[in-house]
Amino acid sequence: MKKFRIPIPASYAINLALIAVFLIAGNNIMASGIFTRAQSTIIIQVGIYIILAVSLNVATGYLGQLPLGHAGFMAVGAYTGAIIWRNGPLSGAPDIFIGLVAAGIVAAIFGIAIGIPALRLKGDYLAIITLGFGEIIRVVIINLSWLTGGTPGLLSIPRHTNFILLYSCVVVTCAVIHMMMKSRHGRAILSLRENEIAAESCGVKATYYKVMAFSLSAFFAGVAGALYAGTIGILTPGQFNFMASINILVMVVLGGMGSMLGSVISASILTAMPLMLQGLNEYRLIIYALILIIVMIFKPSGLMGTYDFSLKHVLEKAVGGVIHGNKERGEPK
Repeated sequence: MKKFRIPIPASYAINLALIAVFLIAGNNIMASGIFTRAQSTIIIQVGIYIILAVSLNVATGYLGQLPLGHAGFMAVGAYTGAIIWRNGPLSGAPDIFIGLVAAGIVAAIFGIAIGIPALRLKGDYLAIITLGFGEIIRVVIINLSWLTGGTPGLLSIPRHTNFILLYSCVVVTCAVIHMMMKSRHGRAILSLRENEIAAESCGVKATYYKVMAFSLSAFFAGVAGALYAGTIGILTPGQFNFMASINILVMVVLGGMGSMLGSVISASILTAMPLMLQGLNEYRLIIYALILIIVMIFKPSGLMGTYDFSLKHVLEKAVGGVIHGNKERGEPK
């Protein structure tokens, strides 16, 4: 039996239509007042942490490295976006766009600067040097008080982040990373994760692709940082400490290193969990820890392993099954 295939243009049109429905419906629901303020805040935070987890998955899951300074890139993007939005000469959509792009670019520059020397190391050594980078960024922010507000924080940041803007960025982040990983550049990054020596012997430029993956990861972390600044309206250095990086890493590991869908699911669950366990205040951290331990014992590869969701393949299987079933029913016995 010939397998049913959806043409590429049709699959793109279906994806775009579903994304548009999701964004419009979600925005209308948020505006209707169905959710409480706490629930609305959680929904916004879920989107931010999805971007952070998916972007870290590029360096951790696809590249196979262990960076612990993702909160540092987030901090760079957050302060860059906040400073532009507070002092920018423009207003409205151009100002928002410039702030997001600038936040991503500055974070990517930091990613390149730290990636070139750091990615020569592996394992624990890479983790230590990126952890040090994250702490250096935090100390620099504290000392540049004339620009960043220092320890008291940066106040009166315009709250530009809303459902449409945030989840449009989520869609763009997932789409860009998905397309890159399906390209020859993505295959080169995956080959470095599997066997760096063998990949280099086949002509893969290890340093080039490592820095590319690292800077792309940093770029989207910077965008997430700017969206975070536009959500809460105030930034303090303590928001980007070591535990913030660990929290993002836990989301990637729990979802499955190398699975974008896993990162989306785990980021959603772990971000919403504090609200779901609000009635169990005394036992909240214990339940949180037990869930992580149980998953790591019974599913050490993470919730989704290395599985990546494809709507095109799901639709092809569903439509193909229906067509095949109709043909079988129509055949004479």
